[in-house]
Amino acid sequence: MTPPVIEFRQVALTYPGPPPVAAFRPCDLVIDRGEFVTVVGPSGSGKSTFLNIAGLLDAPTAGTYLLDGLDTGAMRDGHRTALRGRRIGFVFQSFHLLPHRSALENVTLAMVYSGVARKERRRRAKEALVRVGLGHRVESLPTRLSGGERQRVAIARALVARPSLLLCDEPTGNLDTANAQSVLALLAELHTDGMTVLVITHDAEVAGRGARTVTIRDGVLREREGAAG
Repeated sequence: MTPPVIEFRQVALTYPGPPPVAAFRPCDLVIDRGEFVTVVGPSGSGKSTFLNIAGLLDAPTAGTYLLDGLDTGAMRDGHRTALRGRRIGFVFQSFHLLPHRSALENVTLAMVYSGVARKERRRRAKEALVRVGLGHRVESLPTRLSGGERQRVAIARALVARPSLLLCDEPTGNLDTANAQSVLALLAELHTDGMTVLVITHDAEVAGRGARTVTIRDGVLREREGAAG
């Protein structure tokens, strides 16, 4: 039986004081392979803390976090970093592209420390750009791309390592309506193709694009009533 991509067992994060701050309250959460889950909450609700835990950027102070069935709390920092690089593709609100490198180079650079041969890196990068609809823009600089195209390059970069999870933090936050809808349609296509997609957002409309939605407020994560489970 294939394990869930994400499994939280009473996971929590408290920052030391004085006084201690409970940034993320104990919760259970299971995200199975191939799900499209959105996490919605207002500013200051704990979304960033959740992102940092799920993305292996911060270790929880309580509970157990299993990623692809692997106990991340039992790993040394170096092993967690390697696991993050292999299993999680990040997409952020800001595209974080190098402005003087082509789209192809930006995607290729994501594999520099992966042990993949240079020729294979270029092949995979081009394949990822074609997958996101930018096969005709591989040599373009980010400064010559629209906001939606830049976010597609960022998605290609996240996909190129063939991760288990695509973790998106406000992926449409810097986009106009038309480009936002285009990016959301791409995420839906990737989900249809079997990718596990997790989108963190404050936008209820974006949250509604997920097949399942959980809410977070004051560090408490809850399944939205009526959401698909």
